[in-house]
Amino acid sequence: MRDTGWMIPFENEEILAKKYRIRLRGIDAPESAMPYGKEAKIELTKIVQGKPLRVLVYGEDRYQRCVGDIYCNNIFIQEMMLKKGLAWHYAAYDKRPELETWEKEAKAKRVGLWASKNPEKPWDWRKNKRDAN
Repeated sequence: MRDTGWMIPFENEEILAKKYRIRLRGIDAPESAMPYGKEAKIELTKIVQGKPLRVLVYGEDRYQRCVGDIYCNNIFIQEMMLKKGLAWHYAAYDKRPELETWEKEAKAKRVGLWASKNPEKPWDWRKNKRDAN
Protein backbone atom coordinates (compact mmCIF):
# COMPACT_ATOMS: atom_id res chain seq x y z
CA MET A 1 0.00 0.00 0.00
CA ARG A 2 1.23 3.49 -0.81
CA ASP A 3 1.36 5.48 2.40
CA THR A 4 1.41 9.08 1.21
CA GLY A 5 -1.34 10.34 3.51
CA TRP A 6 -1.05 11.83 6.96
CA MET A 7 -2.53 10.49 10.17
CA ILE A 8 -5.05 12.48 12.21
CA PRO A 9 -3.13 13.26 15.42
CA PHE A 10 -4.74 12.46 18.76
CA GLU A 11 -4.06 11.17 22.22
CA ASN A 12 -6.09 8.18 23.41
CA GLU A 13 -8.23 10.25 25.76
CA GLU A 14 -8.95 12.94 23.14
CA ILE A 15 -10.50 10.74 20.46
CA LEU A 16 -13.94 10.76 22.09
CA ALA A 17 -13.90 14.55 22.45
CA LYS A 18 -13.08 15.37 18.82
CA LYS A 19 -15.14 14.43 15.79
CA TYR A 20 -13.83 14.41 12.24
CA ARG A 21 -15.92 14.32 9.08
CA ILE A 22 -14.17 11.88 6.81
CA ARG A 23 -14.96 11.22 3.16
CA LEU A 24 -13.99 7.68 2.19
CA ARG A 25 -11.46 8.11 -0.62
CA GLY A 26 -12.31 6.40 -3.88
CA ILE A 27 -15.87 5.30 -3.17
CA ASP A 28 -19.32 6.85 -3.15
CA ALA A 29 -22.18 5.25 -1.25
CA PRO A 30 -25.87 5.74 -2.00
CA GLU A 31 -27.51 8.74 -0.38
CA SER A 32 -29.90 7.92 2.49
CA ALA A 33 -32.99 8.46 0.33
CA MET A 34 -31.66 6.17 -2.41
CA PRO A 35 -32.09 2.39 -2.54
CA TYR A 36 -29.46 0.81 -0.26
CA GLY A 37 -28.62 4.18 1.31
CA LYS A 38 -29.81 3.20 4.77
CA GLU A 39 -28.21 -0.25 4.46
CA ALA A 40 -24.85 1.32 3.54
CA LYS A 41 -24.97 3.64 6.54
CA ILE A 42 -25.97 0.84 8.91
CA GLU A 43 -23.21 -1.45 7.64
CA LEU A 44 -20.53 1.24 7.86
CA THR A 45 -21.64 2.14 11.39
CA LYS A 46 -21.61 -1.53 12.40
CA ILE A 47 -18.06 -1.95 11.09
CA VAL A 48 -16.46 1.13 12.69
CA GLN A 49 -18.55 2.41 15.63
CA GLY A 50 -16.71 2.38 18.92
CA LYS A 51 -13.61 0.78 17.41
CA PRO A 52 -10.11 2.16 16.96
CA LEU A 53 -9.56 3.38 13.42
CA ARG A 54 -6.47 4.09 11.38
CA VAL A 55 -7.17 7.02 9.07
CA LEU A 56 -4.80 8.06 6.31
CA VAL A 57 -5.80 11.51 5.09
CA TYR A 58 -4.96 12.61 1.55
CA GLY A 59 -6.57 16.05 1.53
CA GLU A 60 -9.86 17.85 1.94
CA ASP A 61 -12.95 18.00 -0.23
CA ARG A 62 -14.92 21.13 -1.01
CA TYR A 63 -17.03 20.61 2.15
CA GLN A 64 -13.92 20.68 4.38
CA ARG A 65 -14.16 16.95 5.08
CA CYS A 66 -10.93 14.97 5.34
CA VAL A 67 -10.60 12.60 2.38
CA GLY A 68 -8.91 9.42 3.39
CA ASP A 69 -8.54 5.69 3.63
CA ILE A 70 -9.91 4.07 6.78
CA TYR A 71 -8.79 0.84 8.38
CA CYS A 72 -10.49 -0.88 11.29
CA ASN A 73 -8.74 -3.92 12.79
CA ASN A 74 -6.59 -4.07 9.64
CA ILE A 75 -9.72 -4.21 7.44
CA PHE A 76 -9.73 -1.68 4.60
CA ILE A 77 -13.19 -0.13 4.92
CA GLN A 78 -13.50 0.92 1.28
CA GLU A 79 -12.77 -2.67 0.21
CA MET A 80 -15.46 -3.98 2.57
CA MET A 81 -18.08 -1.50 1.33
CA LEU A 82 -17.35 -2.24 -2.34
CA LYS A 83 -17.36 -6.03 -1.87
CA LYS A 84 -20.69 -5.87 -0.02
CA GLY A 85 -22.19 -3.90 -2.91
CA LEU A 86 -22.84 -0.86 -0.75
CA ALA A 87 -20.77 1.68 -2.70
CA TRP A 88 -19.52 2.56 -6.16
CA HIS A 89 -15.90 2.95 -7.13
CA TYR A 90 -15.60 6.71 -7.63
CA ALA A 91 -13.33 6.34 -10.67
CA ALA A 92 -13.53 10.04 -11.58
CA TYR A 93 -11.48 10.81 -8.45
CA ASP A 94 -9.55 7.60 -7.76
CA LYS A 95 -7.94 5.33 -10.33
CA ARG A 96 -6.75 2.55 -7.99
CA PRO A 97 -7.36 -0.69 -9.91
CA GLU A 98 -8.19 -2.71 -6.80
CA LEU A 99 -11.26 -0.53 -6.19
CA GLU A 100 -12.47 -1.24 -9.73
CA THR A 101 -11.84 -4.98 -9.20
CA TRP A 102 -13.80 -5.11 -5.94
CA GLU A 103 -16.74 -3.29 -7.54
CA LYS A 104 -16.69 -5.71 -10.51
CA GLU A 105 -16.68 -8.69 -8.12
CA ALA A 106 -19.75 -7.35 -6.31
CA LYS A 107 -21.51 -6.68 -9.64
CA ALA A 108 -20.78 -10.22 -10.82
CA LYS A 109 -22.22 -11.65 -7.59
CA ARG A 110 -25.19 -9.22 -7.76
CA VAL A 111 -24.79 -8.32 -4.08
CA GLY A 112 -26.19 -5.23 -2.40
CA LEU A 113 -27.16 -2.47 -4.79
CA TRP A 114 -25.98 -4.65 -7.70
CA ALA A 115 -29.08 -6.82 -7.21
CA SER A 116 -30.83 -4.07 -9.21
CA LYS A 117 -30.35 -4.13 -12.97
CA ASN A 118 -29.26 -0.51 -13.32
CA PRO A 119 -28.76 1.20 -9.94
CA GLU A 120 -28.59 4.98 -10.10
CA LYS A 121 -25.16 6.36 -9.27
CA PRO A 122 -25.17 8.74 -6.30
CA TRP A 123 -23.38 11.50 -8.23
CA ASP A 124 -26.11 11.34 -10.93
CA TRP A 125 -28.83 11.28 -8.24
CA ARG A 126 -27.36 14.38 -6.55
CA LYS A 127 -27.06 16.19 -9.90
CA ASN A 128 -30.69 15.37 -10.78
CA LYS A 129 -31.82 16.68 -7.36
CA ARG A 130 -29.87 19.93 -7.92
CA ASP A 131 -31.23 20.34 -11.45
CA ALA A 132 -34.81 19.81 -10.21
CA ASN A 133 -34.49 22.72 -7.75
